[in-house]
Amino acid sequence: MILDLNDPELEFADLVYAYQSWVIAVINDEKLDTKDKLLTEEITEDALNASRFLPGEVSSAIETTLARVYEVDPEELANILFPED
Repeated sequence: MILDLNDPELEFADLVYAYQSWVIAVINDEKLDTKDKLLTEEITEDALNASRFLPGEVSSAIETTLARVYEVDPEELANILFPED
């Protein structure tokens, strides 16, 4: 799914889905013992575009919830998602 930020049909849920997909892909690729890699440039680009329009509280809630679901330490997840910070 490539986000078209000019699409009048684009909904808040689409932004959440894009960001959530990125977090899941990063967790899968970095923390889970799987051979199949999920992270693509498209997923990353959509997440970066979505994050510009998502309130920080929403992004944080997505990260925290997925960290719990996948049993990843929230601080470790933050370091994986944003290694340059």
